[in-house]
Amino acid sequence: MQIVQEFPFAVQEERHVWIEMPDGVRLSARIWRPKTSKPVPAILEYLPYRKRDGTAERDALTHPYLAGHGYVCVRVDMRGCGDSEGLFDDEYSPQELSDGVTIIEWLADQEWCNGNVGMMGISWGGFNGLQIAALAPPALKAVASLCSTTDRYADDIHYKGGIMLGENPAWAATVLGWFALPPDPEIVGEGWRDMWLHRLENTPCLAEIWTRHQNRDAYWKHGSVCENYDAIEAAVLSVGGWHDGYRNTVSRLVENLTAPVKGLLGPWNHKYPHFAVPGPQIDFLGELLTWWDRWLKGEDNGADKLPDMRRWLMESVPPEVSYTHRPGRWIVDSADASVDTTTLHLVENKLTRTPARAARDVSPDLECGQMAGEYFPFGFGPGELPGDQRKDDLLSTCFDSAALEDGVDLVGAATLRVTLRSKTPKAQLAVRLCDVHPNGESTLISHGFLNLRHRSGHEVPIDLPLDADVAVEVALDQCAYNVPAGHRLRIALSTSYWPFVWPEPELTTLQLIEGTVDLPVRPQSEGNEWQFDGPKAAPPRQTAQLSKVSESKRVIRDVGARLTTHEIHSDDGLMKDVETGLVSGTKHQEVFSIVDDVPTSAQAKFSWERHMSRGEWSVVVKANLEMTGDDQNYFIKARLVAEEDDEQVFQKNWDVTVPRL
Repeated sequence: MQIVQEFPFAVQEERHVWIEMPDGVRLSARIWRPKTSKPVPAILEYLPYRKRDGTAERDALTHPYLAGHGYVCVRVDMRGCGDSEGLFDDEYSPQELSDGVTIIEWLADQEWCNGNVGMMGISWGGFNGLQIAALAPPALKAVASLCSTTDRYADDIHYKGGIMLGENPAWAATVLGWFALPPDPEIVGEGWRDMWLHRLENTPCLAEIWTRHQNRDAYWKHGSVCENYDAIEAAVLSVGGWHDGYRNTVSRLVENLTAPVKGLLGPWNHKYPHFAVPGPQIDFLGELLTWWDRWLKGEDNGADKLPDMRRWLMESVPPEVSYTHRPGRWIVDSADASVDTTTLHLVENKLTRTPARAARDVSPDLECGQMAGEYFPFGFGPGELPGDQRKDDLLSTCFDSAALEDGVDLVGAATLRVTLRSKTPKAQLAVRLCDVHPNGESTLISHGFLNLRHRSGHEVPIDLPLDADVAVEVALDQCAYNVPAGHRLRIALSTSYWPFVWPEPELTTLQLIEGTVDLPVRPQSEGNEWQFDGPKAAPPRQTAQLSKVSESKRVIRDVGARLTTHEIHSDDGLMKDVETGLVSGTKHQEVFSIVDDVPTSAQAKFSWERHMSRGEWSVVVKANLEMTGDDQNYFIKARLVAEEDDEQVFQKNWDVTVPRL
């Protein structure tokens, strides 16, 4: 990455500015402003992730760079998080979005702002950027939304195809500890401790909230911009990564928004594209400046004439749990570009162009899913990406094509259509599309899931009729992948996929009567159809690593107990911000376990320990969460402990039972 030291404008920084909400609660903002007497546009990034320490590293790379090119960049901590007052209640709550509108109005009214505001953000900031845009505050003219979603139920971290993700309780545990940290006394002054204790006493257990809403009800429809795409009037730059959990949003926005919209998808994980992995990284800050210059400054620079979709077409590579680079090429398409559909039939153990009855059983095996990888790869630690799929393939019902005579570019979403029978009223189906190499290695291309009681929609579950034909359609996640000549395509079906998704309480074997898969085939590209410059950024913040970093992931098999356990351990060590003197560190553990043939034995445990200190002042927050279930209920136990100077100052416990719907 090229580090840029000099910019068109000198930059001045205000580390802490209060922005008052209508109810008197003040939110803390960090502001980078170009030194100019002329009013300029403002760019807002609005998050719960603690600007003082949580996002400080990436903020240093990004916001001074944009400010140096003539924008006021504003990073605001959400209510009840970081250095802001008030209480956090839930993700994307009405209060959060209302505060966001107020912030935009405040920015537009400042003498240094020309009245035009943009929002940018990844993940949470990508979500609320779209959601606030759907409220149409007049000053909000453009949005850059990365790694986000249009549908909070169908395509977020909680449910997939109507099945609870293992990440649902995992994310709740993460939030439980992260948002319970105190404000920095250096920022808010002597009242920090009262703010902290008030925050701790009102910490919600989000695992309970999210688990109670198992269907797509009004709770999830709130904040899902797919409910009314036309409500968004701001220009939207939608960005995603093929190694991220949110692969479908870009195409949905490009296909459905009436506002100006452009899509960009690279090989990246859940990070900004100027420092995401795997490479190639791009000059994403240059892309942002082009976008802002067009929609916030009114420059006729061609940003509105960019291709609707720019995607990195990944080449086939051997399956690995980590990549630093994914070979491929850039392809460009219009929103209405035609993609051919190749339909293959599932027959015996083959994918064939000739229709016939499938006549196969899809039998349960709770060990299937070990090679799934993480839902959200962040840093590409051990085992974060899907490995060789052969182990899971052996535990699935597989259908293989013949070796391809010519290579094929798969661009879009594959769709599986099957007719099946079930002996139980509840069942789930996991579908994987794999690239099988000549040596037998199996690389995951895409996957999809469906709670079969949600086959007619996610709002009202309908039990499966017993021993009767049922037609089912499963859409797989978007992809852009080149399968070379000599390779085979594989569809792998299973009735469980633990710990990626939570298993049904009863094992079931599905009888597959017949089925097809529709593959999105794009005419093969020749070389790059687009070029990007290499990544650039402002100078990184200065830090000192004070203790060792470690992380590991392993799968443990206890043959005698017939128990399979997935363990993830990480220790970020203690890191000191040289400028602020703030020392922070995080330790984390996840344990998923299940007993063979006993789906109700599924257990997930999470623990987080977070440290903050400066000089003689130190605090520690410990969060633990455990989720189990039987055939009728989910059981959630959680504990939050806070320590100040090695003495416990707070403890809260939750013990919750939630009916399975």
